[in-house]
Amino acid sequence: MSMASKPFCIFSLFLVIFTIFKLTPQAKSDSDYTKLIYKGCAKQDLSDPSGVYSQALSSLFGTLVSQSSKSKFYKTSTGSGQSTISGLFQCRGDLSNVDCYKCVSGLPILIDKLCGSKPVAARIQLYGCYMLYEVAGFPQISGMEMLFKTCSGKNAPGSGFEERRDTAFSTLENGMASSNGFYTTSYQSVYTMGQCEGDVGSADCADCVKNAVQKAQVECGSSVSGQIFLHKCFIGYSNSPNGVPRTSRSSSDWSPSSSSGSGQNVGKTVAIILGGVAGVGFILICVLFARNLMKKHDDY
Repeated sequence: MSMASKPFCIFSLFLVIFTIFKLTPQAKSDSDYTKLIYKGCAKQDLSDPSGVYSQALSSLFGTLVSQSSKSKFYKTSTGSGQSTISGLFQCRGDLSNVDCYKCVSGLPILIDKLCGSKPVAARIQLYGCYMLYEVAGFPQISGMEMLFKTCSGKNAPGSGFEERRDTAFSTLENGMASSNGFYTTSYQSVYTMGQCEGDVGSADCADCVKNAVQKAQVECGSSVSGQIFLHKCFIGYSNSPNGVPRTSRSSSDWSPSSSSGSGQNVGKTVAIILGGVAGVGFILICVLFARNLMKKHDDY
């Protein structure tokens, strides 16, 4: 092949590679469970001239993060006496141990970033997990107290959505009473999910979820999706006719994901086929170009 043909073939190769990368779908990040929902930071900061609290808090964070690769709930305390700091983490019941660890491992950094100087208590809630800590003597609140809510979208009047949602809520309440603290269900495209804190008994869990359902009905009204976070439990619901909902990138809704996997596979198959065709075309172009140059050379 002559020197003149090499730049052309290199350019053609560049086009083939560009085409393949352009056609190959980029892997979608499945890290929605690390999206922030809300933060809670106490107004009072730790008075820590000797560094005792900082050391205890660092030890607490290290223990919680390490345990998140083995369990979806863990509660412990560090320090002693007035310098005792208790804390816990919990992951959503449908997360794997790997995803639980990924979710929890970023929480200590988020607490420091979002709460600034070390408060006497803090709680950070992500889609897939949450972590909280408090120093000894921090005022306790009721497990039924609402911490946060999200309600989005309005359903068309007369569509029967609220009736379907309430039936799904009823199924959720019944399921939570006999579950291990996490339950999902659906009724005619309305999907619901509930979870209680890991150390809450089954009876108290059922009461907490029932309370959260009542708050959702009042606070969210005819909204087509919502989430209610109480101190000891949370629930979420969504009208998702196209598939089982998962947390979306929005902080106030879920999005169906039933068809995302098949769509990616089809895209990859098309990219492979077209990439192969482009590769064969590249080889043929180079061969024909070289033969044409050789023919011209022979004519001379």
